[in-house]
Amino acid sequence: MLAIIGGTGMAQLACLEVSNRQVIRTPYGEPSGPLTFGRIKDHEVVFLARHGYGHTIPPHVVNYRANLWALHSLSLTRVISVASVGGIRSDLAPGSIVIPHQIIDYTHGRKHTYYDTTDRPVTHIDFTEPYCPLTRERLLQAADRARQAIIDGGVYGATQGPRLETASEIDRLERDGVDMVGMTGMPEAALAKELHLCYATIAVVANHAAGRATSARAIHLKDAHAVLEKAMVGVRSMLEWAVELDAD
Repeated sequence: MLAIIGGTGMAQLACLEVSNRQVIRTPYGEPSGPLTFGRIKDHEVVFLARHGYGHTIPPHVVNYRANLWALHSLSLTRVISVASVGGIRSDLAPGSIVIPHQIIDYTHGRKHTYYDTTDRPVTHIDFTEPYCPLTRERLLQAADRARQAIIDGGVYGATQGPRLETASEIDRLERDGVDMVGMTGMPEAALAKELHLCYATIAVVANHAAGRATSARAIHLKDAHAVLEKAMVGVRSMLEWAVELDAD
């Protein structure tokens, strides 16, 4: 069974034939909401809205540990995350869909590991490749099947939020090698790695990052939401094919 975590712009998964919802308790508290079970093209899928089904949980408050643990408890292996980002690199225009391959973490104060107690040995995970190569390849294949234009590869910069960045902060991120900026990429990716979940992200560019192109003086959130709504049509088509490929 495949799991999908929906971010801003995807609080619900329209292509999912819902069968039931289930509240799952975890040792790390409450997930963002009940897990939604259903089928896409006759294949079982579980969906979780990262910010809650009413989109009420800001990125720095999301209980990432509970979310990933709840999915892990289902004994599934593959997780696809959908996230909105701001485009820093010049070719990442609003509406672009990117499959990032690397991530830089600028967050702070978040519960970022399951190994934070003294009752077991110190544990380090290899995070050289933060995203599962096989899951990324499945997403690239799904985009090809869906005839959806995507950009293969990019560095995701995860910032704290909930405020957007200043133009100078975006300049700094660009100097660091960041191509796109979002607020939910970490610690989600690292927690998935700790649980041995095959995790990858579909990043949807909602707007130019601060100080860039149409966001030179301000980011117009109303326009960004309209871009996301349109782009999610292509993302849903990709997800349908990803489910099909995963089942094969």
